Amino acid sequence: MDSVVHFEVPYDDAERAHGFYREAFGWQLATMPGMGYTLATTTPTGEDGRPGEAGGINGGMLARQGVITAPVITIGVEDLDDSLARVEKLGGRVEIGRQPVGDMGFAAYVRDTEGNLIGLWQNA
Repeated sequence: MDSVVHFEVPYDDAERAHGFYREAFGWQLATMPGMGYTLATTTPTGEDGRPGEAGGINGGMLARQGVITAPVITIGVEDLDDSLARVEKLGGRVEIGRQPVGDMGFAAYVRDTEGNLIGLWQNA
């Protein structure tokens, strides 16, 4: 079973959004230089940076752009290419195909049959 492993929250004003989530929920935010992306730590993490509590997930924040106009959940998959093909076979569509994310893994974005944007993630 593939599970939710990440989320993304788009913003129009980074400083305003960062302040809101820090103050409202106590999130720890770390901007990734040169990437236009902010990591959001929402739950205690282990030494490997992964959530240390069962069911906990961390996420990120980025400028609202292109297809990313509302919060996105990201599902971890074993084989991204197989998952993309399965999504299309079931009536969904690929919005942003497979793309490397540093040396960590690969991401893609799809629309489900209800029009929701969903992220997919495969570890390297």
